[in-house]
Amino acid sequence: MRYKILFISSWFPNKLEPTNGNFVQRHAESVSHLHDVEILHVIGDSAQKLTYLFDDQVINGIKTLIVYYKNSKNPVLNFIRRMKAYQQGFLRLQKPDLVHANVLHNNMLFAVYLKRKFKIPFVITEHWSGFLKMNRNQLSKSQLFVAKTIANNAEFVLPVSQYLSNDLQELGWKTKFEVVGNVVDTNLFVVKLNSGKPFKFLHISNLIQIKNPEKIIVSALKLRAVFHNFELHIGGDGDVEKLNELIRSNMAENFIKTFPMLTLNEVAEKMSDSNCFILFSNYENFPCVLLESLSTGTPAIATKVGGIPEIINDKNGLLISNSEEELYEAMKNVLEHKVHFDEPEKLHEFVEENFSTNIISQKFDKIYRQILFKEKMIS
Repeated sequence: MRYKILFISSWFPNKLEPTNGNFVQRHAESVSHLHDVEILHVIGDSAQKLTYLFDDQVINGIKTLIVYYKNSKNPVLNFIRRMKAYQQGFLRLQKPDLVHANVLHNNMLFAVYLKRKFKIPFVITEHWSGFLKMNRNQLSKSQLFVAKTIANNAEFVLPVSQYLSNDLQELGWKTKFEVVGNVVDTNLFVVKLNSGKPFKFLHISNLIQIKNPEKIIVSALKLRAVFHNFELHIGGDGDVEKLNELIRSNMAENFIKTFPMLTLNEVAEKMSDSNCFILFSNYENFPCVLLESLSTGTPAIATKVGGIPEIINDKNGLLISNSEEELYEAMKNVLEHKVHFDEPEKLHEFVEENFSTNIISQKFDKIYRQILFKEKMIS
């Protein structure tokens, strides 16, 4: 039996933030292989003249309704408009058997509302590294209270990493936890052909400070003083021009190449044409980009933070501390072939067996059926 599943999320790709929450979209697409999925997202737009604007599309075969509301400087008014936007959007969609919410921000109080008003059960997937213990002191009491309220009304909280699950469970929420990781399209991120020369290091991200893109460039500059047989390709959805200034000031344009935001197909091509991926973040939860890299058979150098050690090991990459010296040494060792990783096919197989569309959709399906069978027995 195919159930009707409504995805809602605090983050989701939209015209203002084209890549924000794209991992939620991929979860929804994976579920759509087994169930009838619709997506509802709400976001404020301060440049908008209308109070509400409805953008109804079919994206990758899924009915996707994004409601834009006129954003103001009044946070209380914004919250009221946001909830009204959810209500109006919900009326334009089919009534779901279950709601799959994402990210424990106050937006997801709408899932609690649907449960209380229509008795629609919900689960919530948590992706945010802000709930990690190391970042929790930055959260207000009200943020933690709202998260607890939502979590305690959910049938399951589904963190995408065991690391995040452990930290969340320390908060004492009275709900069930189960880890379901991020999903990778292993038919798109396929094992690469033999990459030509020169050797290519790759970094793709939103280029914000915690990703340390400038430090990656500095390490590449240091490596260039010793080796001339490599390139660094770096870019994504962020301030590429800031990186270009650093590159130009060091006259490194001939071996450090930047690029703007890419489509998923372009990301796959970029990874397939690279020899080693680099993720030098201060903290992470469970980055899709590492799984995608491994799926193309490309090993990675990554900082030992968050859920990354659940992905990277000595068979598929190098784990390092947040030290520029360690990053340099790791890049040097990889370039000199002093470290050896499994064959590309093995790296792809690891992702296929743990994070492919088929595997993740089945995990969600099992949870949904457990909840809805129980609901049916109660009614």
